[in-house]
Amino acid sequence: MHTKPENDVADEVESPCTGVCKLDPGGSYCIGCLRTPFEIGVWSRASNDEKRAILARLAGL
Repeated sequence: MHTKPENDVADEVESPCTGVCKLDPGGSYCIGCLRTPFEIGVWSRASNDEKRAILARLAGL
């Protein structure tokens, strides 16, 4: 993952977090937002393009 440029902050992509932060029994994804632990961990450092890619993956589930 890349560090986001400063000018990226104004148009920040909103997190899909629902406040239900619990991993599935296998520890593969959050049952609230469906992101993987890796995706959750890198979200704050990801560029908007990387965040959009995560959101696109979630939309395809």
